[in-house]
Amino acid sequence: MTRNSTTKPHSGGQGTTPEPEPSPHVQARVLAEALPHLIRYDDQTIVIKFGGNAMGDTALADAFAQDVVYLKQSGINPIVVHGGGPQIAHMLKKLEISSDFVHGLRVTDKPTVEVVEMVLAGAINKDIVSAINRQGGKAVGICGKDANLMVAKKITEIPDPESNLMKLVDIGYVGDPVEVNPHIVDVISQSDLIPVIAPIAIGRDGETLNVNADTFASALAARMKAKRLLLLTDVAGVLDDKEKLIPQLTTEEARSLIKDGVISGGMIPKVEGCTEVVEAGVEAVVIIDGRVPHCVLLELFTTHGVGTLVGRPQRKPKVRV
Repeated sequence: MTRNSTTKPHSGGQGTTPEPEPSPHVQARVLAEALPHLIRYDDQTIVIKFGGNAMGDTALADAFAQDVVYLKQSGINPIVVHGGGPQIAHMLKKLEISSDFVHGLRVTDKPTVEVVEMVLAGAINKDIVSAINRQGGKAVGICGKDANLMVAKKITEIPDPESNLMKLVDIGYVGDPVEVNPHIVDVISQSDLIPVIAPIAIGRDGETLNVNADTFASALAARMKAKRLLLLTDVAGVLDDKEKLIPQLTTEEARSLIKDGVISGGMIPKVEGCTEVVEAGVEAVVIIDGRVPHCVLLELFTTHGVGTLVGRPQRKPKVRV
């Protein structure tokens, strides 16, 4: 049961040849292999950040929706948090509203935050809800403003990559979580419904704040002590200095790879976020290759995995637990 990553990325939703139906014996073997994982995650909370190419590829989006429905039907409590950067950028361009980035965060003035809320909590959220419902699920769309689920504060300083010191910035209505009140998510999850959450938060003074989807999902998973946090991305996972996928890391190993420069660029904040979430009580965080069809099921119910798992030092096994 060694964790490895042999699944190949999806080549797109068009022109693919359907795979032949597996024999009953193969189906029985697959089910027998999945049963221990089903038992392991029974009645557990799994937070999934949905984003990247998977949101723009119809086949991948449908496969993701199927995965979420299967999780719910299997007795697991899936919670979906979604992004929507490309869709926001498209709408801003359409409305001729300029947009800049600082340290990977979108500078968000009043007109921009209104568009962000419209796109995230409106169009995208309801598209995902509809996709899940088409697959037989019962999804409900909410955002962080509902029942004060996510209270945030404006980001006023960010780390300077050159000096490693904090510097003051004014990037508008961009927030960082300070309080998570998951009651509404608990109520939804404890029924037959599936929560789908847009990363829009409320400020102490009632202002609308745009929160990075990874950050939103991480804060929610930590507060709810989720069994797993799955971050769907457009990359295979964390790579070593030979560009080979690292299937599994402890928090200590992750920090060491950052210090040594093996983990660099945009992967640094993502991995740092993973270690913080694990130390906050989540058993493990997995940076998943969202380009792989049914990546959620592959990660949770097989020994292969489709990305890099970051877990606690004392729980990093030679085999998946």
